[in-house]
Amino acid sequence: MNSFPILNVRDLTKSYPTGAGRLTVLRDVSFTLAEGATCSILGPSGSGKTTLLGLAAGLDRPTSGSVLLNGIALAEISEDERARVRKEHVGFVFQNFQLLPTLTALENVTVPMELRGDRSARTLALELLRRVGLSDRSDHYPAQLSGGEQQRIALARAFINRPKILFADEPTGNLDAETSQRVIDIMLELNRTAGTALVLVTHDPEVARLTERTIRLRSGEMIA
Repeated sequence: MNSFPILNVRDLTKSYPTGAGRLTVLRDVSFTLAEGATCSILGPSGSGKTTLLGLAAGLDRPTSGSVLLNGIALAEISEDERARVRKEHVGFVFQNFQLLPTLTALENVTVPMELRGDRSARTLALELLRRVGLSDRSDHYPAQLSGGEQQRIALARAFINRPKILFADEPTGNLDAETSQRVIDIMLELNRTAGTALVLVTHDPEVARLTERTIRLRSGEMIA
């Protein structure tokens, strides 16, 4: 077990130049997340949630502040090295599923492992499809699946590389309440059994309550 947190965010600030001066969308946000821990980032639309997630995952660089992901200082490495860190340590789930329409459910799940040349991809993908309750949909294409089924496929894909941390951006944003609950339950169960840390962006306090702690944002600032 590592002695450092899986995620260490310090004084994170992000601003953009505009015609009227600099627009600061995130200001001095700090938090840490232990290995296997779960955390929600809660706030209304425009509060800086997705910006914070993108910075924490190394998808973007902060204006100031630092992010340590699995002990690696993201600001001190190149774009290519950040991409490698994401490939090795990070899983993603987004609101709009981002499945490849020309691939079956099984093929969508195996993509990350096949990109790494891992031959056990099919076996593990079938096991993950079983765990998300979609063994009988493995040869279906995304257009043949409901929104909830597509998000469960996306979850299986996110876990196939055994990430140390999962970043989920409004993963239930396009789903009804009952389907949302099922998707979140499956995500937390996968999280628990894999020992994966979770950062979950949501505007829904009911969803946020399901994680161990909640970071509340308002207008780019951490209020709780």
